[in-house]
Amino acid sequence: MNSQLPSVGQVIRSPALLLATWWGSGLSPRAPGTVGSVAALPFCYLWLLTLPGWGVAGVAFVLLFLGVWAATQAGEAWGKVDHGAIVIDEVLGQLLALAIPFYVMSTSVISLELLLIGFVLFRLFDVAKPWPVSYFDNHWKSGWGVMMDDVAAGVLAGLGALLVLTLLA
Repeated sequence: MNSQLPSVGQVIRSPALLLATWWGSGLSPRAPGTVGSVAALPFCYLWLLTLPGWGVAGVAFVLLFLGVWAATQAGEAWGKVDHGAIVIDEVLGQLLALAIPFYVMSTSVISLELLLIGFVLFRLFDVAKPWPVSYFDNHWKSGWGVMMDDVAAGVLAGLGALLVLTLLA
């Protein structure tokens, strides 16, 4: 099966594809993963500032399962399990990269430093794919693998951001 280029019309007509591309941000012709991560930031900001920790955990849980479903649907539609236009995994990874330091440091303010460090470290771990990110990317060729490599990258980025922010404090 050949990988197909998603069309805007196809995405708009399908709730799964719309979600998989995070409202179309994954259709960016350049760096769709980075664009998807940027598109996730306002949502992450809102969730972190308005929900208690258990609420953000609930959002992450829902994103994981909806993401597996949406990524599976998109992979089948486009002929590639981890098609570049699928960016719902970046949304979950970005949320984890910000939530870990936010809650561990018990802050009620999301600083520009947190946003920048969490974003940069998440993109670094998502692109470089150190272990265990690479394990999920290489061995789980399914919607679960699409999501879990970014979960791993998000956790690594969150721990890294926690370390950097603690050192800067």
